[in-house]
Amino acid sequence: MNLKTLLRKLTLLGVVLLLPVPGIAEDSELCAPFRDGKVDETLLSSMLSAAKQGHLYRIDDDSSSVGFCVDSQLARIEGKFNEFQGGMALNPVAKTDGQTMVVIKTASVETKSAFIKNMVKGENFFDVEHNPEILFVSKRLDWTSEGTAELKGDLTMRGKTKPVTFHVSLKPIKGANLRQAEKVQVKATANLSRSEFGMTSLTSLISDEVQLCMTAEATKYEEIKPKEGNGKH
Repeated sequence: MNLKTLLRKLTLLGVVLLLPVPGIAEDSELCAPFRDGKVDETLLSSMLSAAKQGHLYRIDDDSSSVGFCVDSQLARIEGKFNEFQGGMALNPVAKTDGQTMVVIKTASVETKSAFIKNMVKGENFFDVEHNPEILFVSKRLDWTSEGTAELKGDLTMRGKTKPVTFHVSLKPIKGANLRQAEKVQVKATANLSRSEFGMTSLTSLISDEVQLCMTAEATKYEEIKPKEGNGKH
């Protein structure tokens, strides 16, 4: 083989290696926020399996909100996060399904007051410099009616992981049946003690009990599959 032919073959090989591989790229993007040891690989495999089977719903961040409320001696403090990702598996057959994962970027917190915003981002509260994420990973979903459930799992914040229960309501947005809908609305609330996560400052001014709240629209994930005949000549 002469040098010219060898160079041509190496060039073609480089082009092939740079081509996107449907499915693989999607899987990588789908689980990227939960890798690097954040979530057990078995749970990630479960979410990928749900995606392939067509019953994984991904949170639409542009039409969803995640926030918190806490009472203080002066006024009720409310905040919201602008950056978050996650999804929920809703099996149309098995009512014991409901694996959910959500990750929130703490530095994206917003409040009505710049002073309050800087305070909650500081080391006494979210400590965003050293704790850039809040992570929730569910353990089980217990249905209490057709459209309501209790979602139980672990919340990790400021390096501490504690059990938490979200009270959830779900309803279809696109589709008459919740378990067949293309898009669903999820509302979830949970109460927690901030001191359990190391937030022990200003207890005489700010309540220890904090309410987490989420109103989300989630769309059924569709795996991108290679077109018929792709790569064939």
